[in-house]
Amino acid sequence: MRVIFMGTPDFSVAALRALAEAGHEIVGVYSQPPRKSGRGQKRHPSPVQAYAESQGWTVFTPKNFRDPAELADIAALDADIAVVVAYGLILPQALLDTPRFGCLNIHASLLPRWRGAAPIHRAIMAGDAQTGVCIMQMDAGLDTGPVHLRRALYIAAHETTAELHDRLAALGAAAIVEVLADFPGHPPEVQPEVGICYAQKIDKSEARIEWTRPAHEVDRQIRALSPFPGAWCELAGQRMKLLASQVGQGSGTPGQVVGGFEVACGQHSVIINRVQLAGKTAQTAAEFLQGHALPQKFD
Repeated sequence: MRVIFMGTPDFSVAALRALAEAGHEIVGVYSQPPRKSGRGQKRHPSPVQAYAESQGWTVFTPKNFRDPAELADIAALDADIAVVVAYGLILPQALLDTPRFGCLNIHASLLPRWRGAAPIHRAIMAGDAQTGVCIMQMDAGLDTGPVHLRRALYIAAHETTAELHDRLAALGAAAIVEVLADFPGHPPEVQPEVGICYAQKIDKSEARIEWTRPAHEVDRQIRALSPFPGAWCELAGQRMKLLASQVGQGSGTPGQVVGGFEVACGQHSVIINRVQLAGKTAQTAAEFLQGHALPQKFD
């Protein structure tokens, strides 16, 4: 097929690569404009733009699709289908209708659960046993379109968002290739009316750890927010991110260090496995404890 690809972050690159390797013709790639980052605040292309340019594909980076000329550019590509993966821009109905077979989205949840911006984080934070990907026909709603294919996987007990992200990216890439290999053989099915919930964008205010909460909630918070924005507490007035953890069986006053890097919570305890001080590289808990002393109790 002649494919327009729309995506921005690392999660999207696996699908773009897989589509090309499956023999589809990538007629154009859309990504969000380069953004300032780093100490010098220089503009850097998104992971999708960088990969597409390395392959010699034409890349478009509009800020939005309000200009009719942007829609004319898409029409001129004469695409059979558009594949949208974590693009980050709202697509008007006129764009959704332009490719011959419309626009397909790879969504990182088992719809209708976790529609919206942060399905991977929210699945871990909620303690879901399973998640997955859906290949969805896009419509005007927020992740409300019918689903051509769904693939599920189990969330591992100690899995972080970073780890689950990579597994879902690979699963989504394989799923979109499967659908496009036999598009008529994967008719869309309307999403169920039950089980709808929304994955609100992660707010940094959710990142501070409250040790009075039960250990299973603190553990989910740590794993869900790893690596970004990173659940955190303070050590000697300095912010410290906690990046990997597991539930322990210790007990004590909430925030009390009960041995090694094990901290008591409202119920039971959390064992911290990986940390990062502000401005420093991440370390295992064992490495960190070789050079730092913990307080008797975290606030």
